Amino acid sequence: MKIIVIGATGAVGKTAVQALAPRHDIVTAGRSNGDLTVDLENFASIQAMFETVGKVDAVVSAIGHGHFGPVGEMTPEQAISGINAKAIAQINLVLAGIAHVNDGGSFTLTSGVLNRDPIRGGAAAAAANGAIDGFVRGAAVDMPRGIRINVVSPEVLEASRAKYDGFFRGHNHVSDHAVGEAFSKSVEGCLTGQVFIVA
Repeated sequence: MKIIVIGATGAVGKTAVQALAPRHDIVTAGRSNGDLTVDLENFASIQAMFETVGKVDAVVSAIGHGHFGPVGEMTPEQAISGINAKAIAQINLVLAGIAHVNDGGSFTLTSGVLNRDPIRGGAAAAAANGAIDGFVRGAAVDMPRGIRINVVSPEVLEASRAKYDGFFRGHNHVSDHAVGEAFSKSVEGCLTGQVFIVA
């Protein structure tokens, strides 16, 4: 299969590439790294990426960042920043990409743990994750031409333990292999409308 992976150089994106590259033709894309550059917060940029890459069998998105901080100190701009950067960006990826995915192909988006197991300061990220999970479940029943859509929702990766030190007390940290297997299940399997939790 020809698979485009957006965010391929990030911690989560690397797991998808490692899992899928031995069996498939991978095209990588990102804001500053990859075979193609794309700004997922710019719909025209997403459209241009798909025009360049042509038809694909699968689209994998492993992107997203957002505001962390107490709700009592959060501004509306901070609250919406992560929803735009993680949820709306990935939703727009699907909207722009449907016409470029082959019949029976798939989309795999990425959310995360915080909407099901919150931490202090994580409300904005939880909102973005919940929006992605909800979109995938709802979109699955409407996707045309047998196209599937799922989301991988991992706990914090072991590789990111130092980066988030102190934020995720008591949370399990999951291996790259486990997260990669979830992407493999989504892309190479038969299910749709699923939230593949890696915990």
